[in-house]
Amino acid sequence: MSLEVLRKNNSWIQKTPDVSGGDACVRNTRITVWGLVEWKKLGLSDLEIMNRIPGLSSADLEAAWEYYVKYREEIEQTIRENVEA
Repeated sequence: MSLEVLRKNNSWIQKTPDVSGGDACVRNTRITVWGLVEWKKLGLSDLEIMNRIPGLSSADLEAAWEYYVKYREEIEQTIRENVEA
């Protein structure tokens, strides 16, 4: 069962318990919001990110960035946990 969290322009962020450890992901994929945020922090532009991930759209990235703004502490905690792992 998935929990839809944010929907925007045919894109959404969802959490599914058995997918990517239950982390927030872009629509029915294993593309995590925290991973996208990490790339953004490393200086990649939205276009560079979309070029590296086939099928990822600008609406997907907009939804991911909005999710990050709304749930910043959750995403930062997930980043910390993954850096420590």
